[in-house]
Amino acid sequence: MKAIVMHRYGLPDVLEYGTVPDPEPRAGEIRIRVHATTVNRVLDVSLRAGNEHARGAILPLIPGVDCAGIVDALGAGVTRWRQGMRVAAAGVMPLEICSEDGDNYAGPTGMMGIKRPGGFAELVAVPACAAIELPDELDFHEAAVITRHVPTAWNLLVNIAELKAGETALIMGAGGNLGSIGIQIAKNVIGAIVIAAAGSDERVKTGLALGADHGVNYNAADLEDEVMRLTGGRGVDVLYDNIANPKVLPSAFRAIGSGGRLVTAGAHAGPTVSIDFAHLYHKRITIKGRPGYQASDLPKCFAAAAEGKIKAQIERILPLSRAADAHRLVESGESVGKIVLDPTLG
Repeated sequence: MKAIVMHRYGLPDVLEYGTVPDPEPRAGEIRIRVHATTVNRVLDVSLRAGNEHARGAILPLIPGVDCAGIVDALGAGVTRWRQGMRVAAAGVMPLEICSEDGDNYAGPTGMMGIKRPGGFAELVAVPACAAIELPDELDFHEAAVITRHVPTAWNLLVNIAELKAGETALIMGAGGNLGSIGIQIAKNVIGAIVIAAAGSDERVKTGLALGADHGVNYNAADLEDEVMRLTGGRGVDVLYDNIANPKVLPSAFRAIGSGGRLVTAGAHAGPTVSIDFAHLYHKRITIKGRPGYQASDLPKCFAAAAEGKIKAQIERILPLSRAADAHRLVESGESVGKIVLDPTLG
């Protein structure tokens, strides 16, 4: 099969496109013929650059922390899946142990694309319990993006922040991937009032187009003042941030109202940020960091996408052979939506 292999850290050119042996599914695994895999700023690009040593990547490595495609082969003991079924997979594997994996699962563990072969390939083998069936309404490119970002955003807003209909949420990074998904979940799934914040008018417009009730360009206006004006001086119930911008987050934090919650699963612009502790305790604010997601939420995420409540923001689809170009696009900071690699493209 064709795959991207990384033997060392460095510039995008360390991503080598070539032929490697087809993976054979172990007992309890399925093999997926990949039709889409996403390119991620931290888990792919920063990892390749050598900035994520704490994640314990095992080189040489086939990157790609998610995939969507068609079941191609079954390992021994797998009864849940059939060849030809449309599936997606992402994250830590095995995410859970089931009868098909067995208590003595012997395959590699950890996150795909970091500690086991990932989705930057024509074929990838994953534990049967790590896959989820795709609704017919979603194509593979959309499904890969939904798989990567929606469960994390869903977990933060629904389970961790416990955002309720009628409450107000301030979504940071409105033009980014987790930000754009957060806007849609808060507005279309939960029924909250949404304020989209971003660093340019263009990205604010993106947030408004996705359904946000209000938008603030924090490089053109004081974020705290604008949010307090929009909320009649009450402040927001939930601050959703996955950037940790030290120049902006302190102002956003002061815009949290009484009993408010800050939730986050990222810090690529930080990680060190100054916050007002007096505001923290006077307003009785809760801060929770929580990466990952709950497996039980995956069907809900795909159902919401199939119903049109959540739409993947895809900027460009490239063939697998152009993985290095995809990394350069992400590093440039010019891409707004997701870059997707499709191994089926010539």
